Amino acid sequence: MKKNEIPYKIYLSEEEMPRSWYNVRADMKNKPAPLLNPQTFKPITEEELERVFCKDLVQQELNETDRHIPIPQEILDFYKMYRPAPLTRAYCLEKKLQTPAKIYYKFEGNNTSGSHKLNSAIAQAYYAKKQGLKGVTTETGAGQWGTALAMACAYLDLDCIVYQVKCSYEQKPFRREVIRTYGAQVIPSPSDTTSVGRKILQEFPGTGGSLGCAISEAVETAVSREGYRYVLGSVLSQVLLHQSIIGLEAKLAMDKYNIVPDIIIGCAGGGSNLGGLISPFMGEKLRGERDYRFIAVEPASCPSLTRGVFAYDYCDTGKVCPLQKMYTLGSGFMPSANHAGGLRYHGMSAILSQLYHDGYMEARSVEQTEVFQAAQLFARTEGTLPAPESSHAIKAAIDEALRCKETGEEKTILFGLTGTGYFDMKAYESFNNGTMTDYIPTDEEIKKGTDGIPRFEGNNF
Repeated sequence: MKKNEIPYKIYLSEEEMPRSWYNVRADMKNKPAPLLNPQTFKPITEEELERVFCKDLVQQELNETDRHIPIPQEILDFYKMYRPAPLTRAYCLEKKLQTPAKIYYKFEGNNTSGSHKLNSAIAQAYYAKKQGLKGVTTETGAGQWGTALAMACAYLDLDCIVYQVKCSYEQKPFRREVIRTYGAQVIPSPSDTTSVGRKILQEFPGTGGSLGCAISEAVETAVSREGYRYVLGSVLSQVLLHQSIIGLEAKLAMDKYNIVPDIIIGCAGGGSNLGGLISPFMGEKLRGERDYRFIAVEPASCPSLTRGVFAYDYCDTGKVCPLQKMYTLGSGFMPSANHAGGLRYHGMSAILSQLYHDGYMEARSVEQTEVFQAAQLFARTEGTLPAPESSHAIKAAIDEALRCKETGEEKTILFGLTGTGYFDMKAYESFNNGTMTDYIPTDEEIKKGTDGIPRFEGNNF
């Protein structure tokens, strides 16, 4: 390598790994609105949250003042199995696009679960074990979170029950079997194993399900079993806190070579990877130290940021979880089963929703076939088969790089490659065969979802 040349991959040493998570809420002028009790619409108490979540995780969920939260040594030891994750310069993609832009991606698929989800799964499982619980329940969309949590629970000898969105359960049998191999029980949602599942099946016969449905079932199961708690793979502030390890490593790697990104891009479903990637950079922007352009990329089939409303809404279809103020399509919105990725949640992280509402980041939606075109180009140039979710960010990164080609600007672009797509071959087969289609909900379908947002004093939208 020539002197001062930036390597293809930038690795941190074990000693350079972050020892604390970064809590972006500490630097936010406008904090996310408090969670509300779903029965009283009053701010939910710590005691009420502890009926559903682990005690230490409740503390993290409510913490808006501590900028840095130390990572327990046991979690750091687990992280060392697959972290630090590489920051990669996409030289081959740049050459193919003939762009003056410099493209970097933070690759989170270099662990056995194949995605970034393991960063929070091990943390949540650790706190459950510390509390002396028997097991945890959760939901999963495309299966990455279910896989990661099953791995973490197997490592810590915890029971794990996973409600997988039914269309994903059927479309991705190999992901389902990986979860089962790690010892977790996998149930397609909505199911007849819970009262809320039976109610949803009655109201929406033949439905492919949604993350909102699966969350309701997982919560019902957790609160009805002694020694169990519910854990969540996205949306909640505690999850974005754990995922800040992504952005912290990315920033440290870039700082090593004096690289400053102009544009930072992440796919957005519930917000965990996007929030994790942008957090330390957003902190600099919030503190007035440096400016960046942040882009959230979501599917056109489930466009919570670009077509949703900013309001208090239920986090689940069964309306048993706390209400969160967020950009939402309504907890009753049923995303199309046609979409191959896991970005099917009706709402968005309260942190990201507030930042978007305050103008600190932008959002765009993209259609499925163009996402897979970008995925194919990336696979053919960079050699890694990306997950459909990650490919939403790849699509936006390519668009920004081509815009630089048109203008001659030498922008530096950073995006998150959240995982690999080797369990998504049915979707790739559909794309390769030319049978993949796009689906964009009509205004009437969006309105049907948002009409279900609860009306009460103070929830103005």
